[in-house]
Amino acid sequence: MGDFYQTGVIANFHKMGKPVLQSIDAQMEACTRERPIALVLPSLYSELRGEALQTIIEELKGVRYIRQIVVTLGPASIEEFTHAKEYFSALPQETKVIWNNGPALTELCGDMESRGLHTGEPGKGKSVWMALGYILGGPAVHAIALHDCDIVGYEKSLLARLCYPVVNPNLDYDFCKGFYTRVTDRMHGRVTRLLMTPLIRSLQKILGHLPILTFFDSFRYILAGEFSMDASLARISRVPGDWGLEVEVLAEVYRNTALRRICQVDISDSYEHKHQELSRSDPAKGLHKMAVDICKSLLRTLRSEGIILPERFFKTLIATYVKTGQEMVKRYEDDAAVNSLEFDRHQEVLAVETFTAAIKEASDVILGDPVGSPLIESWDRIAAAIPGIFDRIRAIVDEENK
Repeated sequence: MGDFYQTGVIANFHKMGKPVLQSIDAQMEACTRERPIALVLPSLYSELRGEALQTIIEELKGVRYIRQIVVTLGPASIEEFTHAKEYFSALPQETKVIWNNGPALTELCGDMESRGLHTGEPGKGKSVWMALGYILGGPAVHAIALHDCDIVGYEKSLLARLCYPVVNPNLDYDFCKGFYTRVTDRMHGRVTRLLMTPLIRSLQKILGHLPILTFFDSFRYILAGEFSMDASLARISRVPGDWGLEVEVLAEVYRNTALRRICQVDISDSYEHKHQELSRSDPAKGLHKMAVDICKSLLRTLRSEGIILPERFFKTLIATYVKTGQEMVKRYEDDAAVNSLEFDRHQEVLAVETFTAAIKEASDVILGDPVGSPLIESWDRIAAAIPGIFDRIRAIVDEENK
């Protein structure tokens, strides 16, 4: 049974007792008659060969409260796109597959770029952004939910819990982020445990009380990819194209809505997905690259809040992070011992050392280019600059899905 402790500055919803899935499903069906939901599934073609996605498909077949499912596909050939359409056609809901690197959408993005509207580099962020554009241009939906396609042990209750706070008018939140425990016979989630938590707390030690850092530190699993949000919030939010997606989404939510309308919910007793290599010696791969992108995103977010970050600040930050990270390793080791979990202290320390290098690499980038690549434009701005853009996106995707 989960606890009921409320931490931080946002509402926390826990798993307590044994929720009755039929009850929450019935409530969701009633709520979505007036407040329909669209579900975004960012997917790599390689995930179509995995067991995790097949389980997700089978579970989603039994979800009656989703109006539309939009699969936004990573880089794919025409043959792979054709296969993906056939694969996802098993879903009973209205389902569209977006061919992001297809010639039609590539040309459309080029047109936006020629008008000074940044559309980002290929990646998960851009794929999610394009899916939002397609949904916002169609029949009105109240909420948009998103989760990954590599979740092992997926159950449809995850989706219901993720959407319920936004869709139920008695709760009426604008944004809900999922959290969960990533534990098997050992602890996982290294980037959250050993980078984000000690990094944010190091920043708090150096900078003192900053509302946005308190906000970030309020999330139980800040890098979780699962969330639901009000469609109007999705329309005005920008996204990055790299691994900083989760941090920037939270930063946009922080800027665009009130704290009392933000929550997080425990969505799963057991959550597992693919693990990436640490890639200690190569900052262009694996968790090392992810850490660099996340650090750049977090530090640039602080600068956008008016925080001055001179060169000497980064030296202090790295030293503080190292000490805080080491302290966290000790805590996790003791936590593992209490729960009879396996714990490899050497690998944990290697992760802290790799993330220390990532902070330094991100710091060098920030000092050399404080602004960096702009975020992908919000659909609100694009629609103002190019009237009819939603119709063009809908026409392309609908034609390619025939």
